[in-house]
Amino acid sequence: MDVIALIGRILFVFLFFGSAFGHLTQTEAMAGYASSKGVPSAKAATFASGVLMVVAGLMLLLGVWADLGALLLVLFLVPTAFLMHNFWKETDPQAKQLEMIQFNKDLALAGGALMFFGLYAGPGSELGLTVTGPLF
Repeated sequence: MDVIALIGRILFVFLFFGSAFGHLTQTEAMAGYASSKGVPSAKAATFASGVLMVVAGLMLLLGVWADLGALLLVLFLVPTAFLMHNFWKETDPQAKQLEMIQFNKDLALAGGALMFFGLYAGPGSELGLTVTGPLF
């Protein structure tokens, strides 16, 4: 089970590292999109969210307070779903569908991160292949 849990963590955080790379290397362009969605201080928020994804992803991947890393991802994903992918405001059917897909993806990922949080905050030290035990 230790290896399976590690593989699951690797596969799960892969998405966040790719997204963080975009946030950190294309901050201006992504901040423009965030600004169009009404995000305040869009450039700072874009950069900060990129850093958060890297830090939380590394915590979960390496098992350094994996429970905290997973919780940070939940705290990022839920507001992002509602702020950035508010499909209910779209009038164009294709745009509405794309935003709904992204909204559902973010909520599903938040659910997965919440499961990681529960696993590592509870029997986390028994799962092995982590650098530290759970923080919570």
